[in-house]
Amino acid sequence: MAGGLVALLDDVAVLARAAAASIDDIGAAAAKAGAKAAGVVVDDAAVTPQYVRGLAAERELPIIKRIALGSLRNKFFIILPAVLLLSQFVPWLLTPILMLGGAYLCYEGAEKVWAKIAHHDAHGAGEEKLQDETTLVSGAVRTDLILSAEIMVITLNEVIDEAFWSRLAILAVVAVVITVLVYGVVALIVKMDDAGLRLSQRSGAVATFGRGLVRAMPVVLTVLTVVGTAAMLWVGGHILLLGTNELNLHFLYEAVHHVEVAAHDATGVLGGLVGWLVNTVASAILGLIVGALVVLVMTLTLHRRKSKTAAATAAATTRTDGIIPAPPSRAAQRRDAPADRAPRG
Repeated sequence: MAGGLVALLDDVAVLARAAAASIDDIGAAAAKAGAKAAGVVVDDAAVTPQYVRGLAAERELPIIKRIALGSLRNKFFIILPAVLLLSQFVPWLLTPILMLGGAYLCYEGAEKVWAKIAHHDAHGAGEEKLQDETTLVSGAVRTDLILSAEIMVITLNEVIDEAFWSRLAILAVVAVVITVLVYGVVALIVKMDDAGLRLSQRSGAVATFGRGLVRAMPVVLTVLTVVGTAAMLWVGGHILLLGTNELNLHFLYEAVHHVEVAAHDATGVLGGLVGWLVNTVASAILGLIVGALVVLVMTLTLHRRKSKTAAATAAATTRTDGIIPAPPSRAAQRRDAPADRAPRG
């Protein structure tokens, strides 16, 4: 009996070591895949703070929490099942779907650029004034859906040769870690001014540092808004660039790659950085062009219909509330006259 117990414990130890090794492998693969998606993670962190600009300070963290929960729902209930099923059964669909998401990012970025140039709110002045939290969260979660899909697809490409359950575990680990990292950093960024205000109430160098933080944060948030818009164009354009190449439309990718290699070879030690910048700028230009075309189409179709509907509604309201009604007709006056009025003699 003692021998059987020892053998059982030995089997348990072997299984435990195998499980630990498997966990280590999953952790290592998740870290490698997450590193590959680091560029999109930076974009996600840069895009999100713009959604809480102009809100009351006490509403910033609750809004970020709602966006983070929406991001987790995106990853676990939409993206993770979709990419696993598509990669298992119809892997050729991943690229077109991702390109649609890239086009949406280009549209968002180009719309913000146009709003800045034209000096109006890209989504309507009323939304800016009302600061509808549900609208803000919905917009942020929609944008997060595209960026999270890019992160998860990059991760999937790194572990595509793993078994199904290993892929599932790795993607789940990356989803949680990336979400915590991104929205933790965003929370720190948007609350930095509050921390500076508290530090400014102390004395000496600490107070000076706190006042510097308070003065710097509006600039930091403005810069992040610009970076976030550029990131939308860059990531969206890069998705389209890679997607066209995977769909055997090689001319765009090869042209950008040729310029990138030439810049790399011509700049010596800085070749890696310069080559990356060339690719990034080219992707952003492509994103801006595609986004501008989508904005034009949306302006000529959906936005125009919305404007006509809003104008018709405003005209109807004006007729109802702002204009004195016409006097009743003679027939209506006779119909409404008192029945006991004396007849004419």
